[in-house]
Amino acid sequence: MIEILNRTELARAKDTGALVAHILQTLKGRSAVGTNLLDIDRWAKAMIVEAGAQSCYVDYAPSFGRGPFGHYICTAVNDAVLHGMPHDYALADGDLLTLDLAVSQGGIAADSAISFLVGTSRPAESVAMIDTTERALAAGIAAAGPGARIGDLSHAIGSVLSAAGYPINTEFGGHGIGSTMHQDPHIANTGRPGRGYRLRPGLLLALEPWVMADTDELVTDADGWTLRSATGSRTAHSEHTIAITDDGAEILTLPKQA
Repeated sequence: MIEILNRTELARAKDTGALVAHILQTLKGRSAVGTNLLDIDRWAKAMIVEAGAQSCYVDYAPSFGRGPFGHYICTAVNDAVLHGMPHDYALADGDLLTLDLAVSQGGIAADSAISFLVGTSRPAESVAMIDTTERALAAGIAAAGPGARIGDLSHAIGSVLSAAGYPINTEFGGHGIGSTMHQDPHIANTGRPGRGYRLRPGLLLALEPWVMADTDELVTDADGWTLRSATGSRTAHSEHTIAITDDGAEILTLPKQA
């Protein structure tokens, strides 16, 4: 299913996107050495409930997971990259943490992910990996607009990731979003320009470049959800929800400037 939102729905999408951005930035600020992943999940739940919104994850049970997910946020540490299930783990200095959050408010969902380092340690390889996913995300957004094709976005994202030397997995990528979290079209993190669905104003997309340092192969934890690099290498993941407008694309999950 591909949805095209009207102006009223787009206004609600902006509100949802702002909420997702606010929660992620708040959780990032609270994520320190010693913070437990289960505390992050509890904080996410409290903010979602307080806002009168709904989690897209708690009852989520797709074919690729051992559902329902049962938590309010994905917390992926170091070699974990996608669908990280919160568990009893205290963050350590230098951990690379990814927070991935999808929330529905007013009947419209928004989805975003951020990767960052905990504490004061700044391993150069981890910093470079995070920066690469952020640059790839920016490139994908820059390629989006009315008349562009999905392949244009995939090519823009993949060009940045490949230039930095990272293998690219195409099992999981970006997606359409709207009244539900995951919709068509699928947006692979590499592809050929000029191919695929042609973008139209009112379309919402969640773009999410992610990489693993030295492999494109994933393995699944015993929890049935958490996806890790097959080699144990570090990973990073950046995501925004965007709306296609009459003259380009608007980022709905961009944090407010202080």
